[in-house]
Amino acid sequence: MGLLLIFKLQFQETPLPSWDVNVPLSNWTGVTRSNQTGRVTGLNLTRFNLSGQVHPCLCNLTFLETLVLSHNSFNNSIPSCLWKLWSLKTLDLSYNMLTILIPSTFATTMSKLIELDLSHNMLSGEIPMWIGNVSMSLEKLNLGFNSFHGDIPKSLLNLMSLKYLDLSHNSLMGNVGDFNQEMVTLNLESNLLSGTLPCLYSSRESLTLLNLANNSILGGIPTCISSLGGLTQLNLSHNELRYGISPRLVFSERLCLLDLSYNELSGKIPSRIVEASDKSGLLLLDLSHNQFSGNIPVTITELKSLQALFLSYNLLVGEIPERIGNLTYLQVIDLSHNFLTGSIPLNIVGCFQLLALILNSNNLSGEIQPVLDALDSLKIFDIGNNKISGEIPLTLAGCKSLEVVDLSSNNLSGSLNDAITKWSNLKFLSLAQNKFSGSLPSWLFTFQAIHTLDFSGNKFSGYIPDGNFNTSPNFYNGDIRKTIPAVPSISARSLDIKLLLVADETSLSFNYNLTTTIGIDLSDNLLHGEIPEGLFGLHGLEYLNLSYNFLNGPVPGSLGKLQKLKALDLSHNSLSGHIPENITVLRNLTVLNLSYNCFSGVIPTKRGYWKFPGAFAGNPDLCMESSGNVCQRTLPVEPGKKFEEEMEEGPLSVWIFCISALVSFYVGVVVLFCSSRTRSCILQTKSLAG
Repeated sequence: MGLLLIFKLQFQETPLPSWDVNVPLSNWTGVTRSNQTGRVTGLNLTRFNLSGQVHPCLCNLTFLETLVLSHNSFNNSIPSCLWKLWSLKTLDLSYNMLTILIPSTFATTMSKLIELDLSHNMLSGEIPMWIGNVSMSLEKLNLGFNSFHGDIPKSLLNLMSLKYLDLSHNSLMGNVGDFNQEMVTLNLESNLLSGTLPCLYSSRESLTLLNLANNSILGGIPTCISSLGGLTQLNLSHNELRYGISPRLVFSERLCLLDLSYNELSGKIPSRIVEASDKSGLLLLDLSHNQFSGNIPVTITELKSLQALFLSYNLLVGEIPERIGNLTYLQVIDLSHNFLTGSIPLNIVGCFQLLALILNSNNLSGEIQPVLDALDSLKIFDIGNNKISGEIPLTLAGCKSLEVVDLSSNNLSGSLNDAITKWSNLKFLSLAQNKFSGSLPSWLFTFQAIHTLDFSGNKFSGYIPDGNFNTSPNFYNGDIRKTIPAVPSISARSLDIKLLLVADETSLSFNYNLTTTIGIDLSDNLLHGEIPEGLFGLHGLEYLNLSYNFLNGPVPGSLGKLQKLKALDLSHNSLSGHIPENITVLRNLTVLNLSYNCFSGVIPTKRGYWKFPGAFAGNPDLCMESSGNVCQRTLPVEPGKKFEEEMEEGPLSVWIFCISALVSFYVGVVVLFCSSRTRSCILQTKSLAG
């Protein structure tokens, strides 16, 4: 009791009120004692907001079997005397700010230690060789999320008791090494490892998880990898693997997750991935960002358990297999950035649990079929940059869950119907570069959660609707913290949409990263009339493009309210009057283009307009103030310069502001909690994190 009170006294604000001499030791928070000896055998103080150094007084608890101090703010070094606690079986100091392991010459006596977790700290240097000799009983070792460098100690390759090893998110170099024990999980993700893939023959029956993602592993995928009969998760993404995949590389039907994305693999996608496709438990197949060619194998449609399919950024040709609708558990399809032809198969409505359908940047044709309304769970619908024609079917009003819709760069036509108004959760809508016509509807700015509207490059006519501009908190208030979690600044914004589905004891959770800005783009249409005053009252706008229309009248005086505005393009219209002086109060404004209008008057040089060269060109009645109050008619101009080129010169890339093509999708980590068999294999991933 006395030793624990000494430990408590080091904290100024007492987080352990139950630790009191008047309270029985058995009632102290986080303390476990033996009923036989009365000795303290366990101390678990995870998430108590403790800080400072780990007090050496704990070293005198010689009968301690479990010591867990994770998720606190302990710093500096790990007391060397802790390594002399001969009874200790579990030592967990993860999620702290520890910087020093122990002296490299120190020898330990922790012969009973089974689990050691020092992950998520600030430990650096080389992993000491003695780590593999710390205990001949060590089964779980987690040193992930530190700053270790150098090679993987050879002592770990021969520690026969070791089953779970996590060295991920460090700076380890050299070869992976061929581990000689029967490993269960091996996680070496996000290091600087090189060389070729080992066969891991000693673990061919025991290994369930192998994660070597985000390294620099070379060569091809050896067929011996498929001899790992117990494997449920294999992640080799973000490496430098190349060549084709041998048809002899066929995995056990136990495999749940296969991620080979972001490599240089080529050739045809194997028609046979697992031993028995009808019995396969494969949930996720990610072959994206490679150089696979040929058709999508029809045999993929036989993977009946598949929930996520990623084949994007390859060289695939041919049509989408008609039988893809047989994958009734499928929730995510990403076939974007290929050379696929034909139409969207009608049978795809068989994937009735589909949450995301991403087919952009292909050569797909045909029309959007009305039967797609059967996908009433769909949240992401991206068919941009294809050759799809026709109108938006009225039946799509049934897709009420839609959050992201990108129909840009197609041959779609007709006027906007009220089906879109049923997408009440809409965050992103792009109809850019199509042939839509007619007037802009009055409901245009009424979506509650909207971030981005891009209707550029169409044939919309009439006036910009002067409706209820106060509906969207993102547009109006500019404080998106009131509606969704806070996000970084525009240059690095990632809108994380977490999609969840729970049915038949199966759930899939992933993040959809929508890199974009809060903005409106109505450029390159046939709009006329004045700019509505309310449009410039949308305080949250960061991007506004009304260029290449027939707008007239003055710029609304409410422009100064757009304090978050970073880019404004009103060029190539017939706007008149004086240049609004309140433009200069927009401190975040990086890009300004008011060229080729009918503005008049004098541009004062002292108001900072010099920061926007070429912004006022093509206004005959406009002049720049010069020395002696003389009006200079020759304005700075760079002939032929486009708005997009100006944006590239600023700190914000055109790819941030050109909303029409700003949908990026990648599942870096998919957390799958599935039926009882699959759930157990996935949870092993977390076993080292305590």
